Amino acid sequence: QEQLVESGGGLVQAGGSLRLSCAASGRTLSSRAMGWFRQAPGEEVEFVAGINWSGLSTYYADSVKGRFTISRDNAKNAVYLQMNALKASDTAVYYCAASLGLLPSASYYFDRDQYEYWGQGTQVTVSS
Repeated sequence: QEQLVESGGGLVQAGGSLRLSCAASGRTLSSRAMGWFRQAPGEEVEFVAGINWSGLSTYYADSVKGRFTISRDNAKNAVYLQMNALKASDTAVYYCAASLGLLPSASYYFDRDQYEYWGQGTQVTVSS
């Protein structure tokens, strides 16, 4: 059974930084695409960032491009999200997600239905 556990969330002032981590137990993540999604109060779950199995291809929502960086360490079975220049609008619960296998093209990374496994989420609150 795949389990994903997020950590690193918290309260930060606008302009600050946080680094989220996602640790996996069970099967290795090395053959899976990984993604970060978020859900703000009263809003739908939205794509934040995605990364392919090797880490060589990354994808970002326009709202975080240039501020957030997704990375992975397959040896540690972990994925990270470095968040800089945080804004109040980044406040949300952040979820780590893993695909069942490889994703064939960029557009698939943005689709939450392509991800089979999800963590419980970690709260990020940015005060203005």
